[in-house]
Amino acid sequence: MSILVRAAALTHFFEVARELGLNPLPQLRQVGLSRSLLEDPEQRIPVESVVRLLELAARASRDEQFGLRMAQGRQVADFGVVSLLISHQPTLRDALRATIEYRHLINDSLALQIEDAGAHVILREEVLSGQPARQANELAIGVLMRLCVTVMGEDWRPASVNFTHPAPRDTHMHRRFFGCPVAFDSEFNGLVCRARDLDVPNPAAAPALARYAQRFVDSLPQWGEPSLVQEVRKAIYLMLASGHASSGYVAQTLGLSVRTMQRRLGESGASFGDLLCDVRRELAQRYLENPRHSLIRISQMLGYSSPSAFTRWFVAQFGQAPQRWRTQAGPDDLSSVLGASG
Repeated sequence: MSILVRAAALTHFFEVARELGLNPLPQLRQVGLSRSLLEDPEQRIPVESVVRLLELAARASRDEQFGLRMAQGRQVADFGVVSLLISHQPTLRDALRATIEYRHLINDSLALQIEDAGAHVILREEVLSGQPARQANELAIGVLMRLCVTVMGEDWRPASVNFTHPAPRDTHMHRRFFGCPVAFDSEFNGLVCRARDLDVPNPAAAPALARYAQRFVDSLPQWGEPSLVQEVRKAIYLMLASGHASSGYVAQTLGLSVRTMQRRLGESGASFGDLLCDVRRELAQRYLENPRHSLIRISQMLGYSSPSAFTRWFVAQFGQAPQRWRTQAGPDDLSSVLGASG
């Protein structure tokens, strides 16, 4: 079943298209969307349509930063009903936790995790999609950056920004937007921040408004609550590269016992093993499309102890070795398309 997200995920899409001289109506038709459908930010649309639309628009406009351009104008207010709750949290850490708790009301395709790493904290973020999601990932991490800046102030900058996809031909806009080192071909998507920054008091926090917003959000109909299947998928997305995507660790993260998690998944017609395999299939294809990721590195990013174990699994899933799949697929990233047509 396709994940449905708020049409607000495409906020500033038309403005960016206009700035780049693009008429996006053909791309909208290709993915089954329309301008009128996107007028209501609370309208639910398939995330796969959003991801594909951003890739098509980036290619048609010949702009590798399409998603990042959309992120430039984003505000916490674009998060909808939870924006007041998030913006008035006492610290950035609290704001991020509120974002994680209520992400099903913001964008249910996003997986976000706060990972403590000594003096630094890694904010891992992934867009759950079975297709190339370069533009969607850059948009999502750009919006995460805007959230952090809203709480910390316009002068705040992370220690680094990381993307699993290759660098564009020109990284000037990335460096200007994030104001810190930007690492491409990384093992994860997200921000690396100084741990102390997450606990700095938010000068704009208003506890009374936060309490009011909390009561209001909790009174909303529960139809939008995420399913356990989706929550397990998100956890696997975030934990694969670190080697923690085991049933025990995922269950612990979700506050469940392994037996309870497996039982509830079974009631939904799913199993942990099947979900793990599905996520690996999606990410394996995405990683293989980046020629700078070696097979050794990809096997590690997918949680395998050796390249041979990864290769055996890949052959069983796709009927051919990963290197042959990569050769037959050919370069399909935006930079190669731009270079070929330039």
